[in-house]
Amino acid sequence: MSTVTNTNTPVAANLSDDDVQHIDRLRDSYGRFSKELGRVIVGQKDTIEQLAICLFARRHALLMGVPGLAKTLLVSKIAETMSLGFNRIQFTPDLMPMDITGTDILQETAEGRREFQFIKGPIFANIILADEINRAPPKTQAALLEAMQEQRVTVLGKTFELTSPFMVLATQNPVEQEGTYPLPEAQLDRFMFLVELDYPNEEEEIQIARTTTGDDAFQLSSVMTGQEIMDYQRLVRRVPVPDHIYDYAAKLVRKTRPQGTTAPTWMKPYVSWGAGPRAVQNLILGAKSRAALQGSYMVRLEDVQAVAKSVLVHRIITTFAAQAEGVSAKQIVQRLVDEME
Repeated sequence: MSTVTNTNTPVAANLSDDDVQHIDRLRDSYGRFSKELGRVIVGQKDTIEQLAICLFARRHALLMGVPGLAKTLLVSKIAETMSLGFNRIQFTPDLMPMDITGTDILQETAEGRREFQFIKGPIFANIILADEINRAPPKTQAALLEAMQEQRVTVLGKTFELTSPFMVLATQNPVEQEGTYPLPEAQLDRFMFLVELDYPNEEEEIQIARTTTGDDAFQLSSVMTGQEIMDYQRLVRRVPVPDHIYDYAAKLVRKTRPQGTTAPTWMKPYVSWGAGPRAVQNLILGAKSRAALQGSYMVRLEDVQAVAKSVLVHRIITTFAAQAEGVSAKQIVQRLVDEME
């Protein structure tokens, strides 16, 4: 699809010719980005797409998966292919907020005077991997909130702006929960996506063994710059959305709320709390980003459906009855999407 007229819809006419060409370039850049990552990351195509959607939507993601699924490698290689600064923060029970944001340290100047100098913490990078975020206490977890929402940190009354583009990718281990501090719902809501990583299939596992047990070190090529990423992030905001897509996203989210009149009867015993308005925003924004990455000049229904699970699963609080019957939030969201068709 190379022109606006090919969409056969008036809403796409809101895009300028420059935006159309820009979307074409983004689609091509995303193709090169996926191909380059594929040299190192075996499988995980859906995960790569979801993280790219978050990046270009200017949002953050929570990665859930057992150890050994190359979460750290994937995030670091994403930064490498985009010429972005990358820092990894290992969350532990003794990690303090200043270990993330930085702090003032008394230093001696060349003139012999002593002055406080701010030493930046690892949060000052483009892509932050917050590894096992649920292992640090709530006070330390909260140190990420301002950075994620406002893209700045406040230390000892002083505010410091973070570099753009900025993205937090946090990981959680779903197996070991002893001695952890579950993220509160308010902080979970800050993450656009919950990205669940699964085990590779047999063919992929064999390929992983072949590519990671030799002495070759893969150096990936950069496919875009930080400035290009910020340009694409602004472009994503301009992707047109038809009115019926807004209606669909709002109705889907409202069905997750058991207290509402639109919630299906079968769901009410399984959900104690549904998704809030931020879920509707992220459904639309995620659909915009996916449409642009696919080279579409407007948001389609399939774009919303493709991001629905990642947006809604961590925003739905299931009841004890659901846990007892083995009904997961993922199954609930899938059934709601199926019933909306």
